[in-house]
Amino acid sequence: RQRQMCIRDRLSCLYKKYLFRKEGHMGNPNIPVGISDFKEIRENNNYYIDKSGFISELLTDGAAKVTLITRPRRFGKTLGMSMLYYFFNVRNESQKLFEGLEISRNHELCEKWLNKWPTIFLTFKDIDGLDFASAYDQLVFTISDLYQKYSFLLESEEIDEEDRKRFKLLKSGEGSKILVIRSLSLLMRLLENYYHKQMILLIDEYDVPIAKASSKGYYQQMLEIIRGMMSTALKDNTSLKFAVITGCLQIAKESIFTGTNNFVTDAIANTGFNEYFGFTQPEVNKILEDTGTVQYAKQMKEWYDGYHMGEIDVYCPWDVMNYLRELQRNPKAQPVSYWKNTSDNAIIRSFIDFAGNSITDKMETLLSGGYILQDIDENLTYDYLHSSESNLWSILYMTGYLTEARISEGKTAFSPDTKALKIPNAEIREIFETTVMKWFADSVKKWNRTAIFQALWNQKPEIITREMNLLLWNTISYHDYKEDFYHAFLTGIFMGAGEQIESNKEHGLGRPDLVIIDKVNGKVAIFEVKYSQSMKQLNKDCDKALAQMKERKYAEDYKDRYKDIFCYGISFYKKECLVKMLES
Repeated sequence: RQRQMCIRDRLSCLYKKYLFRKEGHMGNPNIPVGISDFKEIRENNNYYIDKSGFISELLTDGAAKVTLITRPRRFGKTLGMSMLYYFFNVRNESQKLFEGLEISRNHELCEKWLNKWPTIFLTFKDIDGLDFASAYDQLVFTISDLYQKYSFLLESEEIDEEDRKRFKLLKSGEGSKILVIRSLSLLMRLLENYYHKQMILLIDEYDVPIAKASSKGYYQQMLEIIRGMMSTALKDNTSLKFAVITGCLQIAKESIFTGTNNFVTDAIANTGFNEYFGFTQPEVNKILEDTGTVQYAKQMKEWYDGYHMGEIDVYCPWDVMNYLRELQRNPKAQPVSYWKNTSDNAIIRSFIDFAGNSITDKMETLLSGGYILQDIDENLTYDYLHSSESNLWSILYMTGYLTEARISEGKTAFSPDTKALKIPNAEIREIFETTVMKWFADSVKKWNRTAIFQALWNQKPEIITREMNLLLWNTISYHDYKEDFYHAFLTGIFMGAGEQIESNKEHGLGRPDLVIIDKVNGKVAIFEVKYSQSMKQLNKDCDKALAQMKERKYAEDYKDRYKDIFCYGISFYKKECLVKMLES
């Protein structure tokens, strides 16, 4: 009997552990990264933060005819749309997927909406091409793939022969441009006739084709197609129950949603769906507790929090999940920028190239942790994105590279279109820093550096000082760069000049910051870099650099191979520098 009791207790313990794991509260849960299919996450017991309250929020007081939701990329838009699809679509049986979630407790709403409505879910995320023809082919394939899912309509008696022909043409990818433009409205009408119910339409990443077209030179051609599809699907379409559309930018209504009635926009600045895109602080606290990673809360907040959307502050969910998965593999893992590997960070570079020196002061304020006041236009058209500096600040704000700063009431006396903008977190700051450094490295190659090169080999530190100060005043810097930034600055100046460059390579008893080797003429220049805390410190720190070079014998390795060895100490403070030479 005692043995039976032990076995029973053991089985009970195992069963409780099973339930514990099933509910996603284990210390080492399955962290979904790159999975945006709601069904896959739920059926495979992946960790999931309950966002099903979004459904009831969307349906409160009756859904708007068309709801456009704009958020930066990697904030859970596609997963949210996938959840809507599995909830509404009449062809799904999704009760188990929603068991235990917030929405399942709203029995009246579930009775009316859960798997009761014909639903189309379409994403434009893959519509891209170097020219219009290739991008249009991608769109045709996407529509063909969509029609494949509804092949059962071809057997329906509700479809007449002409519509059957149109359906087959679109399904095979052979439809005319007019048919492609009307493909959504046609499919909606056919499904309404089949189910005798209006349609719910879900379109994800609606602006991707237009954004790609704008950057590659076929904007007007693609706009004509997408605008036609949206117009015929959304404007005065009696088959439409309601539509939800997501994207990154809020394109001006007149540009793409012309004439659409009962149109509601939920954007970053003024949103009713704050908590459903991104992770709130309580949600992150729960994630850290469930995964046994509470000790990483500070790093998580510093690197991935800071996005202000409406009245809610949120973390980027893509980053949170990536970092948690990395911590499962390596508890010593440090936060890194996951965003820079997924988003089109070329927008920052194009911004700097466009604005040039006119944005230097603002960029330096942002990089030093401050905020700037800037007029924001939330209704843009892609063909005018680069027409003004104001538009470019607006893009950086709406795409998540900048966020609205929380400032005291006494400092908010500015127009409604003006916002206080700042960099949200350490991850985005790193992206800015990397981009600025790369921009400088590319830009400096275009400048005339002859005077610096000549002064280097002619032992003229005062001329090097003068020329480098001129270059410093033409770049973007801030105090937190310290020696890393100035090391990159110095390397960028001498890169591409024809000499061999060595950086932080061990010589003598240490590692000099930079070594420039002219093998043809048998000369070597060695630099040691110091960062000063004030202008008064420049001279003293420059002397320290020279003393370090002498003490650690940086020049020793070169004496047998090169006839001339020049040792330079250089100290930096903000946009000032001082260069001295070690006497031989």
